[in-house]
Parts: sequence; C-alpha cells; structure tokens
Amino acid sequence: MKQYKHLFFDLDHTLWDLEANAKETLHELYVKYNLLQIGIVDFDLFFNKYSIHNERLWNRYTQGFIKQEELRWKRIWLTFLEYKIANEPLSKQIATDFLQILPTKKILFPYTIEILQYLTKKNYLLHLITNGFEAVQNNKLKNSNIHSFFKEVITSQGSNSLKPNKEIFEYALNKSKASVHESLMIGDNLEADIVGGINIGMDTVYVNYLNIKASNIQPTYTITHLQQLEEIL
Repeated sequence: MKQYKHLFFDLDHTLWDLEANAKETLHELYVKYNLLQIGIVDFDLFFNKYSIHNERLWNRYTQGFIKQEELRWKRIWLTFLEYKIANEPLSKQIATDFLQILPTKKILFPYTIEILQYLTKKNYLLHLITNGFEAVQNNKLKNSNIHSFFKEVITSQGSNSLKPNKEIFEYALNKSKASVHESLMIGDNLEADIVGGINIGMDTVYVNYLNIKASNIQPTYTITHLQQLEEIL
C-alpha cells in the first residue's frame, strides 16, 4: 500500500456535520424571530426549502456566478419568498445571525475525534482544504475542539480559489510543503474533493456516508464511515 505523509481533509459534511449544525442554528432563529407568527408553520419543511436554495446558490458560488455576500443572505430571502414573504431586512438580519451562531455548533460525524487522534499518533500531518469562509471555518474548528489536529487550514477565501480548481490544491501543497505523491485528499464531495484531487494527481478517499451509487468518478478509496480510514492508513 502506498505510503502517505500529508492528509488533506475536507471539513463540512466530512468531519463537521453541517446539515445537523445548520438545522440547529436555523431552529434557534426560527424561534427568536417568531417565524411561526408570519406564516411559517412547519419548521422541518422550512429547513428543507432552505437546504435546496442553499445547495443551488453554493453551486453558483463555486462556479463563480455569485459573490459571498449574495450567497449568505439570498438563501434566506429565496426561502422566505416560497412563503410569499418579501422581507429583505429580515432576511439579511437572519443571515447575519446565522453566520454568527453556526460556527459555535459542535456536532461532528461519528468517530471524528477518534480518527484524528489515531492519525496524529501515527505521525501523519493533517491539513484542511475547505471551500468555506476563513473566519467561519476557523471558528467551527475551535468550537468543536478539533483545531489543534491540523497543521494548515486552507480556505477558498485564503487561497483565492475553490475546489476542484487546481489552484487551491497547489496553494495547499505549497503551504504545507507537501508533494502530491505523498498526499491524500479525504472528502465527501465527488465533484469538489475527489475530482479536485484527481486533477492535481493526488490519491483520494471518498467519504460516502450516504452510500451513493457509483459514478464515472473513480476515487482511489471509498469508505462509508471514518473508522474505515484505519484500514487504509
């Protein structure tokens, strides 16, 4: 089996449970702003609608069609419009509060702490490559007590690039003083993490929590639980 030295993790949906943390955060804001009173009766349905708009806008952001600020508040605005609520100030206020509260959440995927401890004890150098915002991602790491495991944290904001673009991976390799042949990219997103790794010539681990059926994208390894990294590393 190939010997690796540098392990590059994705953060959201791979280690830090973005879906669970976002839902918890949005529910707090649902209560704080009494959205029931303005006609949003079913919170779960509201969150599902938000998730759809969030995913679509993130795709547009990663493709360079919209800027960060538009992404941040329009995912709330478009969700409100589904309820015929055209309240831009409220959308922007909730968006601001959301980004303040979200990074304080601490829900990690099962076995996250254990696998990071295991890999550290085996003397791997751990890093992050994330498409998230610099301050937000660093706060997530600190508040969930996993910041100390990582030598370098490379964000799209800091590198001025986005996965799967080669530039963010080149930036990460340069910053961590790693060669591509001794590096492994670990993430849940086929298009961003796996294609990005493949394009730079890096071996990849697809964290397939949802057991999604195979596509034409071929990672080096596929796992469905973080503990399975122990079989690879």
